[in-house]
This record gives sequence, structure tokens and C-alpha cells, in this order.
Amino acid sequence: MSRRTCWLCKICGAAPENPLSNLTMEELLQWAQSFEKLMATKYGPVAYAAYLKTEHSEENIQFWVACETYKKIASRRSRMYQAKRLYKVYIQPQSPREINIDSSTREAIIRDIQEPTQTCFEEAQKIVYMHMARDSYPRFLKSEMYQKLLKSIQSNNS
Repeated sequence: MSRRTCWLCKICGAAPENPLSNLTMEELLQWAQSFEKLMATKYGPVAYAAYLKTEHSEENIQFWVACETYKKIASRRSRMYQAKRLYKVYIQPQSPREINIDSSTREAIIRDIQEPTQTCFEEAQKIVYMHMARDSYPRFLKSEMYQKLLKSIQSNNS
């Protein structure tokens, strides 16, 4: 029987059975220093995305990751296609994974995706990043998931 690889495992390249099996204590402790450090480590975004899923807000990190990928698109045609896709999935009201942004940012995106640039989702991405950093990140550090990871790594190191 074949196993499906989760989207998080695709990002970090880990095995689906245990995507955080290569996590070190050093990296785990970096996560608690700041949200920026969490997002800059190899497995931090993976663990954080798993936590957001428990909060039913995984669309935030999915959008953020999608924007990081979108910014690297060089082809005008591909950028236009992806901009419309990002709008349909994350920006459009009542969309499947609608993110929480203000109406002026939403309206700016609607204008900008007519001729999409690499930065047309930048403001929305900053808003989502701020929501994650201020709201979910402190809860993540107090979560059972993070605490279990700490204990697990500590017991493996002793």
C-alpha cells in the first residue's frame, strides 16, 4: 500500500511517518526565540503548520508559503495564472481557504491581479504573517504539541 506524502513533508523533505524525526534541540529552542527564527528554520514551518491545522487556521501558512513561491515566478503568463489561482483560493470572499485581510487590501489585489507583479500579494502576506506572529505563535509555544516535542527531544538527548 502506498502512502500519500503530506504537503508539509514535501516542504521539509521528511518521511511521512515522522516529518520531524531529524529535529534537533538547537532548532527546537530557536523556535521559542522569535516567530522569525521559527519560520527561518528547516522544520519550524512544518511543525507550526501542523499546529495551525489543529486551530483550523492552516490557510494562513499555506497562503504565506504560496506567496513565497509566487514571488519567484519569472514568466508573465505563469504569474497571471498563479495570481488568479491565489485570488480564487485565498482572497475571494467565501473562498475555500479565505484569509483574514481588510477590504482595502483585498480591493488592491483585485486591481493588481489584472496585470500581476511579483509583489501584488505582498501586503496580504504581511498581514497574514502578522496574524500568525501575534496570535497563533504564542499559543503554539504553549501548546501540547510543542511541549511534547521538547520533552521528546530532551529524553532522546539524555
